[in-house]
Amino acid sequence: MILGKIVGKVSTTEFNFLVKNEQASKKYEFVQLVGADNNYYLCQIVELERDSEKTIAKCRIIGHKDEKTGRIIQPRIPFKPGTEVLLASEDFIKEIILINKPERGAFVGFLEDKRIPVILDLNKILTKHLAILAKSGAGKSYTAGVIAEEILEKGIPLLIFDPHGEYSSLKEPNPSTEDEKELSSYGLTPKGYADRLIEYGNPELIEGALPIQIKGEFNANELIRILPSKITTGQQALLYSAIKDMDAVNLDELMFSIENEENPLKYQLVGILNALRSSSIFSNEGMEYSELIKKGQASLLNLKGYSPNIQQIIVYIIAKKLFELRKRGKISPFFMLIEEAHNFCPERSFGEAISSPIIRTIASEGRKFGIGLCIITQRPARVDKNVLSQCSTQILMKITNPNDLKAISNSVEGITYETESSLMNLPIGSALISGFVDVPLIVEIRKRRTRHGGEAEKILEEIDNDESEGFIEKEESYVEERGWLVLPKVPKKEIQLMSKKKIERIETILFPALFLLVEKHDGNKIGLIFDLVSGAQIIDLDKKESTRRFTTESQKFKPVYEKIESDSILEAEISVDEIIDRFNNANIANRILEKRKCYCVAYKPIYKDKSTG
Repeated sequence: MILGKIVGKVSTTEFNFLVKNEQASKKYEFVQLVGADNNYYLCQIVELERDSEKTIAKCRIIGHKDEKTGRIIQPRIPFKPGTEVLLASEDFIKEIILINKPERGAFVGFLEDKRIPVILDLNKILTKHLAILAKSGAGKSYTAGVIAEEILEKGIPLLIFDPHGEYSSLKEPNPSTEDEKELSSYGLTPKGYADRLIEYGNPELIEGALPIQIKGEFNANELIRILPSKITTGQQALLYSAIKDMDAVNLDELMFSIENEENPLKYQLVGILNALRSSSIFSNEGMEYSELIKKGQASLLNLKGYSPNIQQIIVYIIAKKLFELRKRGKISPFFMLIEEAHNFCPERSFGEAISSPIIRTIASEGRKFGIGLCIITQRPARVDKNVLSQCSTQILMKITNPNDLKAISNSVEGITYETESSLMNLPIGSALISGFVDVPLIVEIRKRRTRHGGEAEKILEEIDNDESEGFIEKEESYVEERGWLVLPKVPKKEIQLMSKKKIERIETILFPALFLLVEKHDGNKIGLIFDLVSGAQIIDLDKKESTRRFTTESQKFKPVYEKIESDSILEAEISVDEIIDRFNNANIANRILEKRKCYCVAYKPIYKDKSTG
């Protein structure tokens, strides 16, 4: 079927054609035409423009498949103006899109509006990394489950870091009868992988999970990196002095050695080390890291219930140990999947996570040693750009945040203005997959064989079944337990350990604040906090330092979304608009990128009466 003829300027990557058949010429439709070498080339309509007289279709050239190498090749000579543009046949699309060995690939879905299967080259994904990026609720975890199923089917060792416990459902088959019918239409059936998936986590929260037990042995640099708070130069010297005669650094032995030192700095240092030891993840026995990586097995690190700091420590230590084992050839090549990646390898303007360095290393060097990486996030703008740019294949779903779209454009090859527009309008369950062919393709993700573990709570359904109280009454009586919080660097438990006085209790006080992410005149970004009670800028939350003269030279802040029990909550006395006006008048930053109301957490020790001891 002829759709039109090429008009205007033509390059070796794109061209325009005058549309003659408007009904068949749709955005993202595939077309084919003959090149100067007499080969048919597959192309795709990426945009349509219409005026009162005509419709012009903009096309990107995908290429044709070389019979000898199987590679997709673009033309070296531009097409001639006047060349007829034809609707591509399904057989020709399959010839270009399908990989040479589909049995070695991952079946993820179908091309939009066509029953042409999209099969990703697992060799490419496993060696050149994958990113799954989408806004919350767009289906990124569902898609990651599809990828996990395909990897399990191929017997490739899989390691999953799961902060919210969504991937436990890989053990169970999909219970939906509608999904079962659709699965059967393309030759699949519901299936669980309980026999291949070993789950580690907190046994008190997760039934049947093996405990996460890490050997409490480190070198000095590892130990300093995972400490829950920074230590002074003097404390570092004390730490190195205690470590120098040890063959392997053991937490218990180290604490005993430091306690025997005649140095007043030892008290705070022992308190910090004790806070680390009391996190319950360290053990003299510990898990064998090599047991996590076995052919045909998935190891799920379910981090549900652990604090963000401890989650980062777990990811850092396990990923680092496995990377070292793989470099020495002690374990098989494997694929590592990290959910909520913005919490484990954030962009540096948002702070440095404990786990950031090892994830950056695996992203840049892992492919040389047979370690594949998949990062999944709902906030691409908050992920380390070095990590994101190393992911050669991207599965992009609905994204509407301008900062996230900009981050994707800067990090992903082949993303154009038209592509950005498409990402904002993608329906739930569809993805734009980039990297395995030269032009991004829109794919309808297939149904999962396993149960989806990331469904949102069915609030209305639950309330409808509860006749005792209506929705309005429940909503009005509900007290939100979570919110955006700015936490002190020194946790409550550590204050108790480090205090020289006896503390009866520590009160938690919340005071309203305003968080601003600003871009400085030099292009650097920094997070600032302003007290909505006094109107002052907070410089150091632990030392209770503040200033009424706004500055961008203070420490960086980053609010977290967490639950917390408080003893008292202060009321705001300064409006957000007043703070913004004063900040803008100070002219200390180029622009405000983000603003958010939050609460700062302050700890107030109540000491025991000296007369009572």
